[in-house]
Amino acid sequence: MKIVADSAIPFLRGVLEPWAEVRYLPGSAITPADAAQADALIVRTRTRCDERLLGGSRVKLIATATIGFDHIDTAWCAAHGVEVATSAGCNARGVLQWAGAVLVHLSRTQGWQPAQRTLGVVGVGHVGSLVARYAAAWGFRVLGCDPPREEREHAGFLPLETVAREADILTFHTPLDASTRHLVDNALIGRLRPGAVVMNSSRGEVADTEALVAGGHPCVIDVWEHEPAIDRRLLGQALLATPHVAGYSEQGKANATAMAVAAVARRFSLPLTGWYPPEAAPSAPRPIGWEELCATIDRVYDIEAESRRLKAQPEAFEEMRDRYAYRREYF
Repeated sequence: MKIVADSAIPFLRGVLEPWAEVRYLPGSAITPADAAQADALIVRTRTRCDERLLGGSRVKLIATATIGFDHIDTAWCAAHGVEVATSAGCNARGVLQWAGAVLVHLSRTQGWQPAQRTLGVVGVGHVGSLVARYAAAWGFRVLGCDPPREEREHAGFLPLETVAREADILTFHTPLDASTRHLVDNALIGRLRPGAVVMNSSRGEVADTEALVAGGHPCVIDVWEHEPAIDRRLLGQALLATPHVAGYSEQGKANATAMAVAAVARRFSLPLTGWYPPEAAPSAPRPIGWEELCATIDRVYDIEAESRRLKAQPEAFEEMRDRYAYRREYF
């Protein structure tokens, strides 16, 4: 059995080798020749998995150590018998921690308390539901927008137009598909309150860069169109800018690798049920109050320092991601 794996996926080396020949390659450098003899691929977003890569190969499984899967042509895979397994939900608390750090920074620099702000959460899935729940406990008025869930559940989620008009801060946690590509466009920005902050930690293409720049609204950006060649105008406009690391917690990465290993083990009947990286501490979810968050977040995640590094060296975007010191989740 042969596996090709992204060399930047942590905790993976040595786990599958007793049962498989594993080649570790940079994700963006995996070629059709590499995939041709592989039975499985373990990838991140930097590997585009489509007919060009997979045509003529014997790949039966793609396990992506990411929550998103827009880098995978799922229709082509389904038509050609290639199973796709994602790590949905793996890094939800890592992104929650990023969002908490952003909100604390905005509160300090703009001079407000949570009870004075309305937070609009667009996409109320694994990540958005956590952000909404914690933000409500911190004192924010929270408005949720999730059209697919509203259609299924009739849970009281609001239309995007309503949330955009009422929110002081609008945070995006949607997957990327045809319905969400450039969800943040000129029309949406035109509905925002003066000074409303746009936060995007979902996918870069959810927000139209040109619309964000032209609209001039304050923004906080973790994901960018055309990564790693990020737009310098948007970088300069951003109140905080991070290099696609919102979910880069130790536990989030461990969860993602464990879920990818579980998918391979399930597909190829390997005795790895329940495996979790022994060097990673499991998450310990707990409530945290606003005052405690403000007093502790900087020690765990200095988002201002991270933003300064990216603004000073945008050309090092990919290196910053690949060499990231994973944060420890503490709530």
